Amino acid sequence: MSTNRKLVGKPCRDRAAGFSLIELVVVIVIIAIIGAIAIPKMSRGSAGAGDSALTQDLSVLRSAIDLYNAEHPTAQLGPSTSTATLISELTEYSDSTGTVLSTSKNTTSIYGPYVRGTTLPALPVSSNKGQTAVTITTPGATASTAGWFWDGSTLWANCPNSDVDATGKQYNQY
Repeated sequence: MSTNRKLVGKPCRDRAAGFSLIELVVVIVIIAIIGAIAIPKMSRGSAGAGDSALTQDLSVLRSAIDLYNAEHPTAQLGPSTSTATLISELTEYSDSTGTVLSTSKNTTSIYGPYVRGTTLPALPVSSNKGQTAVTITTPGATASTAGWFWDGSTLWANCPNSDVDATGKQYNQY
């Protein structure tokens, strides 16, 4: 019998186990391509979320003001409305004359609240992001640190002209 005989059917164990350098490079390149495609799409999504939140907040607040004015024809929210009155009229219960009577519904306080909470929602975008205060002013003003501007007929975001959305539209023009 020969001692130099090879075993038939047994795998050769001469090579070390593991991945080759080429296999590792191919995997890294594939991961980089997937990252280059996915990361910009995710970042655009977060920017669009702020724009959508601002649009939704303005829609809700403007609808709340319209509903208040429809239910209180003798006590319209208008140019003579102070910011404190605007906030209390939108966040508390009132009677048919617009007099704020209660923070809870009762037999005389049947209208409202038109906005949940005790303040208006926080501004979701811009350098004044997070601000909830309202300032009475004229359209186009940006001097205040308030989140919202009220000119007696409409409410809009207090954002500098340089703050724009992804399409280049100024937030204060929403």
